[in-house]
Amino acid sequence: MTTTLKIDFVSDISCPWCAVGLGALEQALDALKGEVSAELHFQPFELNPQMPPGGQDITEHLTEKYGSTPEQQAQIRETIRQRGAEVGFTFRPAGRGRIWNSFNAHRLLHWASLEDAAKQVALKKALLAAYQGRGESPESPEVLLAAVAEVGLNQARAREILASDEYAAEVRQQEQFYQRAGIHSVPAVIINDRHLISGGQPAAVFEQALRQIAAQAEA
Repeated sequence: MTTTLKIDFVSDISCPWCAVGLGALEQALDALKGEVSAELHFQPFELNPQMPPGGQDITEHLTEKYGSTPEQQAQIRETIRQRGAEVGFTFRPAGRGRIWNSFNAHRLLHWASLEDAAKQVALKKALLAAYQGRGESPESPEVLLAAVAEVGLNQARAREILASDEYAAEVRQQEQFYQRAGIHSVPAVIINDRHLISGGQPAAVFEQALRQIAAQAEA
């Protein structure tokens, strides 16, 4: 008997660990096929909500935000690259050149969730591949619309959304909900509205947690 779990994946496409965590979660769900299935929903979180148009050089940004040196950043980037490879995600070898505002990406992801849950998952992965995999700007309407077209969503409708403030209030409301719930770093994986798994954990950690939660749900 398969147990279906509701999984809210709170994240930002600006976050490389979110790509790692998503890949690991999907590996865990693959390993648990027949035991556990998931209703996966992506929820918005902005690492840099005040990021102005044009973004910021990534080295400068990380030094200002965390006090890290370029050497430390290169080491962390290599760790992330290796963890990505383990879960099938290929990061851009040079990393991201800049960090950009991701709010419009979150608006499109919210719209995708209303259209088709599976296409929201596909759009999230396409946006991560564009930003983290190829270093493309999620501030660019062309990049966002290319991801929309890639996953089979309506590009003309997406263009309308980007030209308006549609879904801005809904995204901000969701962001505030998770902040009030105590989510201050991502990825944050919330299962059945009560169990929290924080960070880009290995697939084995997700697998063990999902199995335990599914067993409790069936008890």
